[in-house]
Amino acid sequence: MEQSYTIFSDISADIPASYAKENDIRFIAMQYTLGDEDRVCAGIEEEEVLKRFYDGQRGGHMTRTSQISPQIYMDIFTPVLESGEDILYLSLSSGLSSTYQSSCLAAEQLKERFPDRKIVCVDSLAATGGMGLLLEKAVLNRESGMSVTENGRWLEENRQRVCHWFMVEDLMYLKRGGRVSAATAVVGSALNIKPILKIEEDGTLKNFAKARGVKRALGALLEHYEAASEKEKGERIYILHADAPENADYLEECVKQINPRCNVTKMMLSPIIGAHTGPGMCAVVHFGER
Repeated sequence: MEQSYTIFSDISADIPASYAKENDIRFIAMQYTLGDEDRVCAGIEEEEVLKRFYDGQRGGHMTRTSQISPQIYMDIFTPVLESGEDILYLSLSSGLSSTYQSSCLAAEQLKERFPDRKIVCVDSLAATGGMGLLLEKAVLNRESGMSVTENGRWLEENRQRVCHWFMVEDLMYLKRGGRVSAATAVVGSALNIKPILKIEEDGTLKNFAKARGVKRALGALLEHYEAASEKEKGERIYILHADAPENADYLEECVKQINPRCNVTKMMLSPIIGAHTGPGMCAVVHFGER
C-alpha cells in the first residue's frame, strides 16, 4: 500500500521535470549569480535558460551560489506539516554544501511545533544526477509501501552505491573553488589537461586522475563506468553536461554499447552545480561498485 508523505530535495538535483511533476517531488529553491545578476533556481530549468547561463560563463561572467538557511526550510516545510503530511528531504552532499546541516536545524525546531509529524532529512552524499537516481528510488519505495522512516533508512544504506564520474573543461573553475592549485590550473590549461573527478564515500569531490584532451577524458569516464557498472537490464544512468551536447551524445552512444539494456537520461547540468564546474563539464552517474 502506497504511503502518503511529501518528498523534497534541493534544486542541485538533476532529474527530468516531467518525472518530478508526475511524482510530486518538490524542490527547495537556491540562489545563484551570473555576473552582477542575482537569480533564483526554483525548479528544473529549461535548456534555453541553461544555455544562456553557460554562454555567460564563456563570456567571462563570474558565477557563485548561496546556501539555504534553516528559516527557508521552516517556511517551506511548515504548510506541509500543517496539512498533516510527513516529509522526506534529500539534500546535496554535506561534503559539498551546508544544506543538510541547515535542514536538520530546521527539522529540530519544527518537531517542537509538530510533535506528531515526521521530518526525515537524508544526506545524499551525492549531487546532480546521483540525487536524481536516489529520488527515483525514493518514489518507488514510497509506492511500494515504505514508511517515511524506512525510506530514509533505505536511502542512507544505498547512497554509497551511487557512482559519479566527472570531467571538466576549464580548470579555472576548480581553482576558484579550491579544488586545484593556481599553478596546477595554469599548467594544466596550457597542456590541455582535463581532470577526472569523483564523489568520495564521505561526499567530497576528489580529483583522482587526469587525461590530455577531451576525447581521452571522456574515454576515462567510460572506463570507470564499465568497471563499476552492474550492467543490469534497465540500468538507470544519468549523463549530465554543461552545454556540451556532442560530448554527451558520444557518452550515451558508448554507454549503450557497454550495456545495450540500460535506460539513459541525458540532460543539462543545473546552474547550482554548473556555477562551480564551468561550461563543458560532462558526467556519467549510475549505481555500481565504487
